[in-house]
Amino acid sequence: MLKVTMFVTVVVLFVCLPLPALAQAAGAIPHADSGDTAWVLASSALVLLMTIPGLALFYGGLVRTKNVLATLMQSFIMAGLITFQWVMFGYSLGFSNGNSILGGLQWLGLRGVGLMPNPDYAATIPHQAFMIFQLMFAIITPALMTGAFAERMKFSTFLVFSFAWATVIYDPLAHWVWGNGGWLHNLGALDFAGGTVVHISSGVSALVAVLIIGKRIDFGKSPTPPHNLPFAVIGASLLWVGWFGFNAGSALGANGLATSAFLATHIAAALAALSWMAAEWMVTGRPTMLGAASGAVAGLVAITPGSGFVGPLSALIIGLLAGIVCFTAVMLKSRLGYDDSLDVVGVHGIGGIFGALATGVFASKAINPAGADGLLYGNWHTFQTQLIAVGATVAFAAAGTATILFVLKAVMGLRVTPDEEMQGLDISQHNESAYGFAEDFEEASRM
Repeated sequence: MLKVTMFVTVVVLFVCLPLPALAQAAGAIPHADSGDTAWVLASSALVLLMTIPGLALFYGGLVRTKNVLATLMQSFIMAGLITFQWVMFGYSLGFSNGNSILGGLQWLGLRGVGLMPNPDYAATIPHQAFMIFQLMFAIITPALMTGAFAERMKFSTFLVFSFAWATVIYDPLAHWVWGNGGWLHNLGALDFAGGTVVHISSGVSALVAVLIIGKRIDFGKSPTPPHNLPFAVIGASLLWVGWFGFNAGSALGANGLATSAFLATHIAAALAALSWMAAEWMVTGRPTMLGAASGAVAGLVAITPGSGFVGPLSALIIGLLAGIVCFTAVMLKSRLGYDDSLDVVGVHGIGGIFGALATGVFASKAINPAGADGLLYGNWHTFQTQLIAVGATVAFAAAGTATILFVLKAVMGLRVTPDEEMQGLDISQHNESAYGFAEDFEEASRM
């Protein structure tokens, strides 16, 4: 009984310790700009919209009927899993003062993260507003990977992998690029809204994951068309809308820079949808709805790192090229033979790398004085720095992801059994049927 009492006392003290800091910070609310705060909070909601339901529907519509709920579940549960990780220690590792590689531990449990603005990151919004905005990025990044190994990973392993990946890969990368004192930040790497931290890391990790986990058992033996393309189109459309919060919200204020990033984001997405469609039309003889939607996402990925550093015409060029580059990458997948179920590598990995390097070409201090001029304006150093940032992100994400997966493979296994995979993850992992067809559920349950 004494041990239980002591444990409860420790928990209560841990929870209550932040309260005085919050009470003191409450008086600082008038110093935060209401317009900036409103925009960042709205942007946070838009970024969450990208994951649930945007990404969930996009991926869920592209898998087969027997795996749709499992795919939706992977995006949905990420909001809970990563929120817990971020509140307990993820935010502190990513953004508190530490060293050039990793943040410190002073913000564990969000102690010290109150309503007063933190001038190291955003001087016109409450620290908690900045924290929750960054949380939404942390949620969607591991969720992006799920499209690569869709239809084959054990749910229990998926949870442990996602938690470990967020801790070992995402948090350090966020500190490198955005954290106070991060080495890539100090080097001058430009990543306005997550080209390296979000898209390259998830795309490269997705490739490593599919190579280690292996192909689906019927890959190349039977067709795997999208079970509900309208779902996927709705999801892609929600991603497009939510991406305005992702990019324009990264201005951390309702200001001219947010307007510029908003415009660049839309232009790039629109042009990439057109260029992917045109490339597909020329190669296959038919333009497809899925191709246009994939192109829009590719444009959004590519413009993300440069959205706050490039002008409208540069965004147009980046979007136009992104659609072609990512379409080509996806077409090469069949020749290379890896089973990336939903083209995460071609769109997010290649699109993120292209966008980061394009930022080093088209960035202009006329758009954002806090940035740098790129190669187009005679500054080779910026492009060189982007090359270093891309290389470091690729190497770190690949090595870290491989390490995590090999450990999990030895400890708990990575994928479901062949029978469970044929049965479908909806029933084998969650005992649910997406569309409630009783006969299908009974038949699958007997397998």
